[in-house]
This record gives sequence, structure tokens and C-alpha cells, in this order.
Amino acid sequence: MRLVFAGTPEVAVPALDALIASERHEVAAVVTRPDAPAGRGRRLVASPVAQRAEEAGIEVLRPARPRDEDFLARLREIAPDCCPVVAYGALLPRVALDVPARGWVNLHFSLLPAWRGAAPVQHAIMAGDEVTGASTFLIEEGLDSGPVYGVVTEEIRPTDTSGDLLTRLAFAGAGLLAATMDGIEDGTLRAVPQPAEGVSLAPKITVEDARVDWAAPALRVDRVVRGCSPAPGAWTLFRGERLKLRQTALAPDRTGLAPGELAVGKNTVHAGTGSHAAELLWVQPQGRKPMAAADWARGVRIDQGERLGE
Repeated sequence: MRLVFAGTPEVAVPALDALIASERHEVAAVVTRPDAPAGRGRRLVASPVAQRAEEAGIEVLRPARPRDEDFLARLREIAPDCCPVVAYGALLPRVALDVPARGWVNLHFSLLPAWRGAAPVQHAIMAGDEVTGASTFLIEEGLDSGPVYGVVTEEIRPTDTSGDLLTRLAFAGAGLLAATMDGIEDGTLRAVPQPAEGVSLAPKITVEDARVDWAAPALRVDRVVRGCSPAPGAWTLFRGERLKLRQTALAPDRTGLAPGELAVGKNTVHAGTGSHAAELLWVQPQGRKPMAAADWARGVRIDQGERLGE
């Protein structure tokens, strides 16, 4: 098939690579978000998908909005059979959905209908799911509600961050998306409607969602830290300033600390929770780079009884 691929971040690049490598399909163009300011100089930088497409000599379309008439006219000129999508980052209007004869097919990082929305991996970890996966489905105007072509499953490991899990799903999902294109092209795949039950939503993680509640059980604290890593980063307050928590570990043998209360050992830092303690491994003080929690504790000279979250 003649394809136009839509995607923006690094997590979409493995799928683009898989389609470029396919001998059965042609990636005629890529649709991505406009270049965005980055770094200290705030200079405009192309998205990872745009950079990969340009390396491969593929035309890149950067509409400010996918309903822009210039973009739609060019899309009609290219006349794609199908448009695979991975984390594009903008809602597609009906006028765009109607262009490819075989529709727009999204690779979504959950087992639909679970975790529809922008942050499925983060929510799966924060909810304590043991298994997740990726799904390919035909895009409709509803939120991730279209019929499903195929799925792959992936175990959520006890120490997985959202970054770890998303990386594995990006590569597993790339193979699924390529196989889905093959099945659509040769007529062996039919999309199956999603069940009405089991729907859960995964909206974008807000700054407040990432704030650690030290009165919650240690397991919940650990899940929030892992689910919000690397972005937006779980956080708490210490002496009135924001402290990001980059990595923690469960410490079931350490008890007797009030929620948020800090206990500093020679090379350890523990914080009390609503159950047993959590060990702080890596933190990031406001305006500074990540550092080992023990080094941070030595630098700030924590007083007995001081707490996080106040």
C-alpha cells in the first residue's frame, strides 16, 4: 500500500522504521507536529519522526492543524491507501479521516478498551496493572474507540518506569503495526469492535497527579514515582521547594516513620509512608540536575524529624 505515516516523538520512530523497511509498502510522506523550541537557546527543532523521515528522503508535512486546507490538499494529491499513526499528538478531523481509502490506523500503547487516552502507559503502572500491551485500531472520531485489528501483550515488571515500558512497547508495537498493514493490504485482517465493558481512561498526567501523597501506602508512592518517570516527574516539597523523585524502592523492613518523615543513614535515605518506608534513590532538587539521594541528604543536612511534603 501507499502510506502516509503520522507521528511525532521518539517512541514513534521504531514503527516508522519498520514500515520503511517493509518490502510490501511505500511510505510516501510523513505527517508530524511543527518544529518546536528546545534547549536553552529555544531554537526550533524538528520532531524525532521528522528527523528520521528526512534522513530517509521522505517528504515531511508539518500542518499547524490537520484541518488546514493546504495540508488536506497535499494529502489528497499523495492519495494514500492507508495512514498509520503513532503518537501524532493532534486530533484528526473527519475531513482528514476520509482521505485514505483504508482509513487511519492507530498504534495505541494499551490493550483496548483499557486506558483510552494520552497517557496509557503511565496510568497502567500507577494503577498497578501486571500486564499491558499495544493495539492497532481503525481511528474513528471518538477517543480511541475504533474497532481493533490486533494486539500484543507485555508484562509490567516490578521496577518498570513508564520510560522503560514505553520503549519495549514501541518496538513490539512496530512489528504489530507492520503486520497490521500487511493484513489490511491482503484482506486477511478484519477490525473487531471493542467490547462495551472494561473501558478505562488515561488522560494526560497533570502536575498535581505527579505529586506524592506520603500518607498513601508505600506501594502507591512507588507506582506514582515509576509511572511519572521520566516525565513529568513525581515530586514533593522539601523546605518549601519542589523536589523531584527520580527513583525510589520499597523498604518493607523499615518502619516507625511518620508519613513523609526522613531518616538518613550513612548511604541511605528513607521516607515514611502510610505503610512501611520508601527508600529514596535518586532525587532532583529545584533548578539542579538529578543526584543520588544520599548525596542530596548530606548536602542539605536534614534535621531529625524533618518531613517531605510540608
